[in-house]
Amino acid sequence: MPALADARRVVVKIGSALLVDPDLGAPREAWLASIADDIVALRAAGTEVVLVSSGAIALARHTLGLTRRAALRLEEKQAAAAVGQIRLAQAWSSVLSERGLTAAQLLLTPDDTEDRQRYLNARATLDTLLGLGCVPVINENDTIATAEIRFGDNDRLAARVAQMIDADQLILLSDIDGLYTADPRVDPDAQHISVVTAMTSEIDAMGGAPPPGYSSGGMRTKLVAARIATESGCAMAVALGKRPNPLAALRDGARCTWFLPGTDSRSARKRWIAGGLTPMGTITIDDGAMQALIQGSSLLPAGVVSVEGDFAQGDLVRVFNNAGKELGRGLSAYAAEDAQRIVGKRSEEFETVLGWQGHDELIHRDNLVLL
Repeated sequence: MPALADARRVVVKIGSALLVDPDLGAPREAWLASIADDIVALRAAGTEVVLVSSGAIALARHTLGLTRRAALRLEEKQAAAAVGQIRLAQAWSSVLSERGLTAAQLLLTPDDTEDRQRYLNARATLDTLLGLGCVPVINENDTIATAEIRFGDNDRLAARVAQMIDADQLILLSDIDGLYTADPRVDPDAQHISVVTAMTSEIDAMGGAPPPGYSSGGMRTKLVAARIATESGCAMAVALGKRPNPLAALRDGARCTWFLPGTDSRSARKRWIAGGLTPMGTITIDDGAMQALIQGSSLLPAGVVSVEGDFAQGDLVRVFNNAGKELGRGLSAYAAEDAQRIVGKRSEEFETVLGWQGHDELIHRDNLVLL
């Protein structure tokens, strides 16, 4: 069983509902001070700590008069994020500096974790900050997001950060003390699960609806985060965050759900591919191609049945068999339009079809991860 006291490097995710008093639109100062004390204790024991903290939009709603509606328009969220991020950074900087620690702010977007070069740059920055003794505080860069304001939650962002920095443990502080067989808010017979040894379809089915209020995650996104983290060799815990000193409570054995890390020996690059959050298209393959992939081969266009989506060369795509089961994910060597033109073709036909000779593989095995 993992133990927080044994972690060398830990990522702690804190949601808006824990950090922000919704009636005042201000940080819960006593709670914030208690978790800062926990961070000091972890640091003193030799554990590096990275925080993924929500709260910017929630902190600005009262200031901007945006409390009348639960759902904000995109431009309102972006405006609130611009105002609230300053308050959020100030809150963390103040409470940590009072205890002799230096806070560092990083704002990330999905592209920063999905683009390989930017991912590596962010990783190097975080490693440097930790080496200098800082406590990085990460949030999504909500002010410039399009389509949807953020990843949809900070659970998945935290999992990608944990993967990025090779964290031993990811701690998701929540309004619930772990995973249950059903939603305990509506099912009195729901049973608490203390350990999840592997992510299965049965475990995935236990994700419920998001909680009310300012939170945007819920158990469903925590299970997505668990899959990303555990496949990267990182243990993950869902623990009750409402209590004072929640990390100290977890260290001392408070009830939670631990998701055990896998033993996957995949390369860092393949772990990054497997954890990708935004596939841009789908590729359906025949049974022969499926067997070839299982045996370790690359995906050739000759075994492709169909290509869907609007993706560029190098984008992440999902691979399905004819029965509709997802087999894996990979980086396409062709843009969608070109991929569609060479479906079912052999490599010697590519130049005639495309007007140029491209890669033999649609997805090279080095860029492919089977699930």
